[in-house]
Amino acid sequence: MENTIEAAGWRGKLNEGLAPRQVEALIYACADMTCKEIARVMGISPKTVSQRLDDARFKLGMQRTVRGLCLEAIKRGIVAPLAVIILINCCMTQQLPAVRRPPSSPRVAQARVNRRGEYELCG
Repeated sequence: MENTIEAAGWRGKLNEGLAPRQVEALIYACADMTCKEIARVMGISPKTVSQRLDDARFKLGMQRTVRGLCLEAIKRGIVAPLAVIILINCCMTQQLPAVRRPPSSPRVAQARVNRRGEYELCG
């Protein structure tokens, strides 16, 4: 059995204390979808979506809003955007080359003193 769910550009981990359908509803909520939109995608009623999100909210520590639920799930590593996961995987597989700069001579500061009425023409 697979341990992740991918939907709407997000990946959710199973076996982190939430049921698979709760994780799926949470993923869609993290993708900034409303209960009606989530219900349409999952093929269930909006009331069922709301109940699943409420159950997930209870399991993750009684968050007050869906936004708080999403933030808590991201903080715990239950859900993450796929773009971040892809970026992390790419960085882990190959190291970036070190930046090599040519040795330079020590920099010397130059200062000009101009008195009132004296002008230098640069040209």
